[in-house]
Amino acid sequence: MQKQQYFLQSAEIDNALKALEESSGEKVYRSAGPLLIETTKDASEKKLKEDKELSETRVKMLEKQEKKMIEKLDELRTEIQGMMKPPGSS
Repeated sequence: MQKQQYFLQSAEIDNALKALEESSGEKVYRSAGPLLIETTKDASEKKLKEDKELSETRVKMLEKQEKKMIEKLDELRTEIQGMMKPPGSS
C-alpha cells in the first residue's frame, strides 16, 4: 500500500517537473498547506527532484523489506510443513 503511494507520488512529481519545464516564467507558486508560496522555478525544480529521490529511496527500502518478509515466510512455511509430517515418514 505504501509502495503504491510512493509510486503515485513519484508520478505526480514527474508531471510537476514536466509542467515546470514548459513554464515560461521564472516565478512559480508551490502549495504549503492552505497557502501558495511564491518561489523561483529553479528552487521548485530542486525541491521536486529531492522529493522524487526520497520517494524512490523509500520504494527501494520497502522492496527490500518485502523481500526479507517473503524469505522469512518461506522459511517458516518449510519449518511448519516439516513439523506436520507424521513421525517416521521421509
